[in-house]
Amino acid sequence: MSRRVVITGLGVFSPVGKNPAEFFDNLMAGKSGIGHLQSDFTEKLSIRIAAQVPEYHPADHFSRIKLSGIERFSQFALIAADQAVKDAQLELAEHELPRAGVYMGTGMGGASTLEEGYIEVFQRDIPRIKPLSVLLGMNNAASSHLSLAYHLQGSNVTYSTACSSSAIAIGEACRKIRHGYADVMLAGGSEAMLTHGIMKAWEALRTLALEDPSDPAASCKPFAKNRSGLVLGEGAAILVLEDADRAVRRGARIYAEIAGYDCSSDASHITKPHAAGQTRAILNALRDAGMQPQDIHYINAHGTATLAGDIEETKAIKKAFGEHAFRVPVSSTKSMHGHLMGATGAVEFMAAVLALQHHAIPPTINLHQPDPECDLDYVPNTGRRNVELHAVMSNSFAFGGSNAVLIAKRFDKQ
Repeated sequence: MSRRVVITGLGVFSPVGKNPAEFFDNLMAGKSGIGHLQSDFTEKLSIRIAAQVPEYHPADHFSRIKLSGIERFSQFALIAADQAVKDAQLELAEHELPRAGVYMGTGMGGASTLEEGYIEVFQRDIPRIKPLSVLLGMNNAASSHLSLAYHLQGSNVTYSTACSSSAIAIGEACRKIRHGYADVMLAGGSEAMLTHGIMKAWEALRTLALEDPSDPAASCKPFAKNRSGLVLGEGAAILVLEDADRAVRRGARIYAEIAGYDCSSDASHITKPHAAGQTRAILNALRDAGMQPQDIHYINAHGTATLAGDIEETKAIKKAFGEHAFRVPVSSTKSMHGHLMGATGAVEFMAAVLALQHHAIPPTINLHQPDPECDLDYVPNTGRRNVELHAVMSNSFAFGGSNAVLIAKRFDKQ
């Protein structure tokens, strides 16, 4: 069995927008969500920039009792899922619940709960930490909360493959429906790792961007000669995926069809990206979609702004696309929303889907000094409107060499 899979609902809670419309409008406007980290430990950091969800007050969204049992990354997931389910006007009958599930991605799950527990035990010598610490901190907490919130009785799975986590979650959820094991899936990712310890750990890895001396918001510079690294971010994105026939029968608004997906492993190095592995994922996703490179009209790049990463991705696109690589627009929206780690794949795939819907391509901002080794059309600084788009691609390439590529296209009932 092979069925078509469509996207009928979108939800996002991010540094550049707290709903899909605001998110895409800000991307097109080149608005950055990067700035000085607002936290009581900021002064203890060497790198003090991040992409935070602005003006987030948990009590505005959840009761005190509810908050006692849901960590920040689960909160983000629930907020984004509420948007997506409402957007899809999704209502499931009792008999449909066993064929509806949740696939989520996250890199570090309940990071702040785990860090707080370590502090209480090892620094404060507190004999008994919060009783719900395990349940708050576990990586599958967000997916479990979504399953509970909507009574979804099908598969409830969490993927943790660093930066490609939520792209793989979406791709595997698509396969679940495509092969007849489910009819409806909530799929995406959530991340909230802007804690003192994790920020220090990333500092030690020496991959974080240096603060731009003239404007902190301009610190992430994908594909630029003067790029210095990635900017950590937080947030969530959730998509409602459905069997196409079901969506058409109920008269759902369909954003796009998921046409292709694949993942690969570099099997090369734990941190250094490798173009050959990325190329395999791109070519296999095209093959899965039954498409040629010239069928893709926009690529949302992984584009982290690391020195090696941007060059390797450029090489991979060239290898997979041949001469068409120089004709297809490629942009990195991380220049605005930062790197949301486990949630990044979902956030960027959503950006690509919205680009498809609006015939508009968001820019790579802060690209004023192009790197000669990054010589594709990276849509520098200004977005493009009224562009003919029929199919788009989103790349997610992770530490550990875990690569994932998603392709969406306009939905045709035929």
